[in-house]
Amino acid sequence: MTLRLFGGELASRDYFPLLRWMIFTGVTLFGFAILWRYGFFQLMIAQDRSGISLFICLLYLAICGHCLTSILTVSREINTAHRVRDHVMNGVTNYRTEGSRVVTDDGAALPAGRITDYIRSLVVKAEKQGRERRLDQTLLLRGLADKLRSPMLLKLGLLGTVVGFILMLFPLASLENFDPASMKSSMKVMSGGMAVAMYTTLAGLVGSILVKAQYYILDNASAYLFDVTTDLTEVFVVSALERGAHGGV
Repeated sequence: MTLRLFGGELASRDYFPLLRWMIFTGVTLFGFAILWRYGFFQLMIAQDRSGISLFICLLYLAICGHCLTSILTVSREINTAHRVRDHVMNGVTNYRTEGSRVVTDDGAALPAGRITDYIRSLVVKAEKQGRERRLDQTLLLRGLADKLRSPMLLKLGLLGTVVGFILMLFPLASLENFDPASMKSSMKVMSGGMAVAMYTTLAGLVGSILVKAQYYILDNASAYLFDVTTDLTEVFVVSALERGAHGGV
C-alpha cells in the first residue's frame, strides 16, 4: 500500500505515524465542527472576557502544526532507516566514512539520515579507539535517545481558572451595601467571572488531552525509530566493525 503526498509516492509502512495523526486529526476536526455548528465556540468567546480561551485555541493550532512537522520528520527518518536496513542486511561487512557519507564495501553510500549519521559516529569511534577494546555504543545511544525525545495548555487553563475566580470575587471586596440592587449587580459580575473560570479550564483540559494524544503518536514513532536503529547497529554494524577490527573473517 502506498500513500501519495506532496507529489510523491510514499510507502504507508514508513509513514504510519503520519497516517495515525491524520486519522486522529480528522476525528478531532469533526468534533470541532459539531461544536461550532451548535454555537459552543461562539458562546465561549462571548462569555470569556479574559480572551484566554481563544488564546488556548490558537495555541493548540500552532502546536498541531509543530506536531505535524515533527511527525513528518520522524516518518522520513523511519523511511530512511528501513532503506538502510534493507541495504545493510544484504551482507555488508565493511564500512568507511567519506566526509559526511558512510560507504559500504560494495561502493554504495547509505541514504542520508539520522541513522546514517549514527552509523558514521560508530565507524569513527571504531577507528579512533583501535583494536584492543570492544565497541561500546551506550553513550551514543543515550545521545540518540535525547535527540529523538520530543509540552502547556493545561497550565494556561488553570491560569484562566485563577483569573476567573479573581473576577468573580472582586465585586465582593468592593461591596459596601447589602441591598438587593447591589447584590444583584455583584452576582451578575460574579457569574461572568465564573464563566471565565469554567470556559478557560475546559479549553485548557480538552486542549491538553488532545495535545498529549498527538505527542503520544510522535513518541511511539520516535521509539520505533530508536528500536530499529538499536537492533540494526547492534546486530549488523557493531558486529561487522568489531570483526574487522579484530581481524576476523
